[in-house]
Amino acid sequence: MFLAVSASIAFAQPSPPQPKMSQNPFLVPYTTPHQTAPFDKITNADYLPAIKEGMVEGRKDVTAIVNNPAKPTFDNTIVALERSGDLLSKVTSVLFNLNSAETTPELQKIVKEASPMLSEYRNDIALNEKLFARVKAVYDQRASLKLNPEADMLLEKTYKRFSRNGANLDEKAKERLRAIDKELSQLSLEFGENVLNETNEYLMQVTDEKDLAGLPDYVREAAKATAKQKGKEGWVFTLQAPSYGPFMQYADNRELRKKLFMAFNSRSFQGNKNDNSAIIAKIVNLRYERANLLGYKTHADFVLEESMAGSTDKVQSFLNELVTYARPAAERQLAELTTYAKAHGFNEDKLQAWDNSYYAEKLKKEKYDLDDETLKPYFKLENVLNGAFTVANKLYGITFKERKDIPVYNPEVKTFDVFDKDGKFLAVFYGDYFPRPGKRSGAWMNDVQGQKVENGENIRPHIVNVCNFTRPTESKPSLLTFYEVTTLFHEFGHGLHGMLANGTYESLSGTSVPRDFVELPSQVMENWCYDPEALKLFAKHYQTGEVIPNKLIEKIRASQNFLAGLANLRQLRFGLVDMYYHSQKPTGESISQVENKIDSVANLFPHVDGVAFSPAFSHIFAGGYSAGYYSYKWSEVLDADAFEFFKEKGGLENKAAADSFRKNVLEKGGSEKPMELYKKFRGREPSPKAMLRRSGLIL
Repeated sequence: MFLAVSASIAFAQPSPPQPKMSQNPFLVPYTTPHQTAPFDKITNADYLPAIKEGMVEGRKDVTAIVNNPAKPTFDNTIVALERSGDLLSKVTSVLFNLNSAETTPELQKIVKEASPMLSEYRNDIALNEKLFARVKAVYDQRASLKLNPEADMLLEKTYKRFSRNGANLDEKAKERLRAIDKELSQLSLEFGENVLNETNEYLMQVTDEKDLAGLPDYVREAAKATAKQKGKEGWVFTLQAPSYGPFMQYADNRELRKKLFMAFNSRSFQGNKNDNSAIIAKIVNLRYERANLLGYKTHADFVLEESMAGSTDKVQSFLNELVTYARPAAERQLAELTTYAKAHGFNEDKLQAWDNSYYAEKLKKEKYDLDDETLKPYFKLENVLNGAFTVANKLYGITFKERKDIPVYNPEVKTFDVFDKDGKFLAVFYGDYFPRPGKRSGAWMNDVQGQKVENGENIRPHIVNVCNFTRPTESKPSLLTFYEVTTLFHEFGHGLHGMLANGTYESLSGTSVPRDFVELPSQVMENWCYDPEALKLFAKHYQTGEVIPNKLIEKIRASQNFLAGLANLRQLRFGLVDMYYHSQKPTGESISQVENKIDSVANLFPHVDGVAFSPAFSHIFAGGYSAGYYSYKWSEVLDADAFEFFKEKGGLENKAAADSFRKNVLEKGGSEKPMELYKKFRGREPSPKAMLRRSGLIL
């Protein structure tokens, strides 16, 4: 598919031994169930030969379009280009999925060698003058073509892919653009590898059991298992979320909390081989130069032109306005938290950042008689996953059936067939839920195969959810914190966006939508975690089978906005830093100077020397959220407004809302403008008041 390859690049490394073409599983039809990727047969030696063959085939496809003697038409140019490069997409979707979820040093070397070639291939297409001339010829006659909305969107997006990627530049500018794209891809890849290295290389060993005071049994048990795995005595804590988060919440030892906090928040900011400071400066400057080359004032102006928000000014105003609601609430909440801490032995004037989670957990327990220790027994991973499946069944009629014969890239990965309410096959779903050294931190959704209609066949997607949840221990199954429950539902919402996709063109299908619209389906799903009807479907005690009591559900709902002002301010801090880097000419300021400026507005905790979050801010420097992190808050406006519609007339039984959401949002992908799709679903534009009400920022 046109331009569907990753732009990640790094320095070339020697190729691994290359197999004979006949042995390469990418180069023959898959014989697996639903033609899923044969992970059990793919070896590292297969990638580069298949990528090279894919580029040969892709270039042949483009040459055939360019040399077509017939005049340019929508079918022989736009659709033909959309259908080109299928083999390359097939290979790179597997490679880059594994480089995030199951990487190894050898795989990283392959990505570093492949990425420059892929970037060059992408630019060869985007900067092909004859190809662009044909695309432009079709675009110029679009008013007379009488295309349906989806085809019209494909034409517009295809033209813009060229115009927004240098097709109108002179030769000198094109060459500079190629060089920038190569370097940016290389830097992005290095940034992500550095963060992964920093996360994996750190451990905090505890040998005195007194230092475990305050930690629940499940945290101690997990730390003991980690120590055993790493050949250490005592207990080991890491920077992986299931280890870091509970330690910061429960550990009485303040010095060890500070130690772990400093390690986590100084990742890739320590002046060592994994330091990302210089990489950030290069990325920010290159993005700015690239935007200028293409005729845009800043990188943010370039990115936001194609967003739902539409402009830098609108995003900045949106974030600033939310700060005016969030900061006063956050100040009140921090004062309350500080007062509580002082009443319970804290003897300093101000709480530090490493005190926040610790005292927040205790205050939450006191105010609501609720903590993760109370809730975790009701959230066994398998039950929560089945709960997500059941909610999807109630809303959309779809069902999930586990399979054991679909190849996986790690034995922990579970696979499912997904069926529509009429029994028709919809998708393959992969669930990958536990941290590993080869998996980057966080949670995300990808597809290994996208959805499209080709030659009359609706080719169904293969969707992956990847998370880093609490592992089972020797005595307990995987019991999730409530935050992990909402994370599972969030990523599953992205998964539904992919699984229910029903478009014609893969580049417009599923999650191929603007960044500030893509979080709507995921955040809508999170709402069901607070809904009594939904919770009772899956929140069952792992030992007794008891359904979660009403009193606990009431406490979950009552505590939903606990410290919401602080939580909102934290998210706004990230979004404001992102916009500071990308919405102006680079200032040359240090990372600390940039973050200090934003912190004066959006952070209430005292400054700490030696820490910064930008060097590990993979969303904007190693992912696709540059000038787009605001989209989480933007999408909260959409999802709060949307969920009110679900709840107005029956919740899970609101078939009108569910059918409309599936038809106008989940199935449509990026086939129409997002605001038009939202209005078709809701009957009007979204109101921000729903989000402010839900967050407790207004009455």
